[in-house]
Amino acid sequence: MLDLGADILCVQGLTKRFAVRRPWVMQAISRQSRPMVHAVEDVSLVIDRGTTFALVGESGCGKSTIARCIAGILTPTAGTMTFMGADIMARRSRRDPRRRHLQMIFQDPYASLNPRWRVGRIIAEPIVTHRLITGRGRIEARTAELLMLVGLVPQDARKYPHQFSGGQRQRISIARALASEPAFLICDEPTSALDVSVQAQILNLMRGLQRQLGLSYLLISHNLAVVAHMADRVGVMYLGRLVEWGAAQDVLERPQHPYTRMLLDAVPDVGTRRERRQPFKGEVPSPIQPPSGCAFHPRCPLAEARCARERPHPVAVGAGWVACHAVKKS
Repeated sequence: MLDLGADILCVQGLTKRFAVRRPWVMQAISRQSRPMVHAVEDVSLVIDRGTTFALVGESGCGKSTIARCIAGILTPTAGTMTFMGADIMARRSRRDPRRRHLQMIFQDPYASLNPRWRVGRIIAEPIVTHRLITGRGRIEARTAELLMLVGLVPQDARKYPHQFSGGQRQRISIARALASEPAFLICDEPTSALDVSVQAQILNLMRGLQRQLGLSYLLISHNLAVVAHMADRVGVMYLGRLVEWGAAQDVLERPQHPYTRMLLDAVPDVGTRRERRQPFKGEVPSPIQPPSGCAFHPRCPLAEARCARERPHPVAVGAGWVACHAVKKS
């Protein structure tokens, strides 16, 4: 029996570091160990069934790395991950039947589909791999159902990916993800490669499927308008760490962390006077040598000496959590 608890995914202390590759001559001369990229550092989050948890932040903050660790594409350096009551970091879990309940929708619909396969074969692959249905006729019938579920027609199964637009290809990707009858979808920037008019169609499709099938989403995005439309809860990341998380409405309308406020100030709004905006200061520090203490302190308008020495621990603010020394004082 599958775990039917309220939490579908629980991540504790997730850390991922990458060794930087250098020419062997330089490494032999320096005789030093290879530097490490601190992509994700000590991230914890919980996603409830039937909800959407969004991760937001600047490019390179670790959002997609978290998604790939959860999906099993990358192996975490440290931490634990529990999906539907099972430890998905255990080696034997790759053969666990629960894994078919976790699927991923990738950012680029042009690169995520095999150009040499017909659409019917692409969508049917998870069905065949997990042996959900046997018999060619039954598999073709199920493929036709999935195509109609995402707004396409059964005849599209005979076509190749290059015969479709970007929005249609993303619909095919969604149909493929649904083929294994998942409970949880990781959506890594699912609309960023699409035209604005098509983005709304795909987002509305995803919301409709969530209501119809009871799906849970982990949404990776830098578009706060998409997050406001889709998310129940939001986590804000900076340089590999979560700095604020809570209910989407609270985080987007009443941000507590200075970085969250700066992100929202960067969103164009014709109704906001320019002088009220607070521009970003400086550049994002290198993840190879992250700043001591609070990683945001070199760019923070509220930074003080303590911020450079001590890394802030999360504190409860309303129904959410914030990791900031300034918030502790308020």
